Amino acid sequence: MKFRPCIDLHHGKVKQIVGGTLRDDEGSAPAENFVSDLSAQHYAEMYRRDGLTGGHVIKLGPGNEEAARAALAAYPGGLQVGGGVTAATAAEWLERGASHVIVTSWLFDGPALSRSRLDELVAVAGRERVVLDLSCRKRDGDY
Repeated sequence: MKFRPCIDLHHGKVKQIVGGTLRDDEGSAPAENFVSDLSAQHYAEMYRRDGLTGGHVIKLGPGNEEAARAALAAYPGGLQVGGGVTAATAAEWLERGASHVIVTSWLFDGPALSRSRLDELVAVAGRERVVLDLSCRKRDGDY
């Protein structure tokens, strides 16, 4: 078994959010299991010190770029980054120290995976540094 550390960021804070409660609508706050007083950089430094690899920083919405940059600077090459990653931003995240970029909704054109967007991303980041997050949720009895 291998432990893969994660740093989930919401409004610049390290949090554990209850799955499915994060929404795009204004005024809708997600349910939180845990909010840390420690920074993303602190956790990244701890993961680096302890030799933990394969972890990620996920930016859950806006306001997380500074904390994500600090975490990547604290553990260059040791963390993947996801959340709002596109072909236009992938190279910057890799240059800032991400080992890989994690891409989710940007790759979709409606319900279908966009091959042209995937090709564009691979051209920028390289096939070996792209992680596709194809998680889904059942809604109204369908996926």
